[in-house]
This record gives sequence, structure tokens and C-alpha cells, in this order.
Amino acid sequence: MRHRFASRRSAAWSCRMPRRLRALALVLGALVPILATAGEWPDTPLARTEALALLQTLNADLLGHPSATLTLERWCGSHQLAARPTVVARRDRTASKPLPEDLRRALGIDAGTPVRYRRVQLACGDHVLSEADNWYLPGRLTAAMNQALDHSDTPFGKVVAPLHFRRHTLSARLLWSPLPSGWDMHGLPAAGKQPLVLPHQLLQHRALLEDAQGHPFSALVETFTEQVLAFPPPTARE
Repeated sequence: MRHRFASRRSAAWSCRMPRRLRALALVLGALVPILATAGEWPDTPLARTEALALLQTLNADLLGHPSATLTLERWCGSHQLAARPTVVARRDRTASKPLPEDLRRALGIDAGTPVRYRRVQLACGDHVLSEADNWYLPGRLTAAMNQALDHSDTPFGKVVAPLHFRRHTLSARLLWSPLPSGWDMHGLPAAGKQPLVLPHQLLQHRALLEDAQGHPFSALVETFTEQVLAFPPPTARE
């Protein structure tokens, strides 16, 4: 209960942050002209502020909803990343990775419990929005679900939707910040002449999926990529 309260408080804080940063962006917008094409962000204080606001908004959306797949579909549609905003799972069938011990403990299983692994990229159109490591317990799923997971590339969240699952976030980390630490005390970075360089990995969540009875059946490490920002900065649309 305490963890869920903390998650809701974190999500509420994340929802407030973009509004504060957006207000700062509006002030900076009067000072810094923006010229950008889709997926190319200028290296300006305004664009960096907008990028941080958007990452905080996406983080809050992910924390507030059980399915990352459906959250990414909404994100893809609202930011016009694809003509058809449908997220598909591109599965790497050759990938193999052992279940980390901390996630084994979180799932409450011993070394003898069968565990299956899925490595997928979640893509919307041409954009790979996230890369996910998923360890799941086939014994806690139905035969039809296991069949679909074994023989299709359907996103995991859609396959297990009949379980009415909940997402229990273990950690949410911003892997890159467009603004340096201490910017609020020491000032914003100066504008650069080249486009803003975004690293491949922007945000990472570690989470458990629990069924309606509160039994965990999946452990996830989801890493969200720079493609979640593959659209023009908001001020470029004016």
C-alpha cells in the first residue's frame, strides 16, 4: 500500500513538472527562434526545456497506466509518429538472458520455477519506441496465452489483458536529462549551433505485472528510446 501511494505521488509530481517547464519554455520562446524538422531538435534552452517536459509527461503516463503498449500507442497517435498508431512487437527469438536475482525475489519464486524470456522492440510505424526484457511465468498464464506468446509477435500486454493486470513499478529512471543538474540555480546551457544530440536510451522502468488477485506473473525492464521524441518541438508547429 505504501509503495502504491508513493507511485501515485511520484506520478502526480511528474504531471505537475511539465506545466512548470512549459511556463519556462513560453518565456524562452519569446527570445529564441525555433526552426526544426521532424525528429530534429535544435540545441537551444527552449528546445531542451520542452524535451524535458515531454519526457516527464511520458513518464507520468507510463506510471499511471498498467500497459506500456497502450500508453505508447496513445503517445504515437497524439504526436503523429505514424499514419496508423498501432504498436507492434518485434521479437528477437534468438535472445536469451537470465532472470536477475532481485527480480526473482520480487516474483517470489525459487530457482526451480519455470521462467520464459521475451526480448522485443515495441515499434509504431518506423519508430522503435522501447526495448523490453520480459521474464514471465507460464504456469500463471492460460494455455491460450502461452500459445500466443510462443508463436506470435503480439505485444505481451495485449496477450495477457484478460488477466486485468496491474503494473507495480519498482523503479523509474530518467537515463538522460536535456538540462544539466543544477540548471535551476546556475542557469540554462547556451544554445549550440548543431542539432540537439539525443542518446539512444532516455528512460527506463523496472516493473512487475500482477493479476487481479495480486499475484506477480511477469518482470519487465523497459527502456524507452530517443524515437519517442521523433517529432518537431512544440514551438516548431507555430
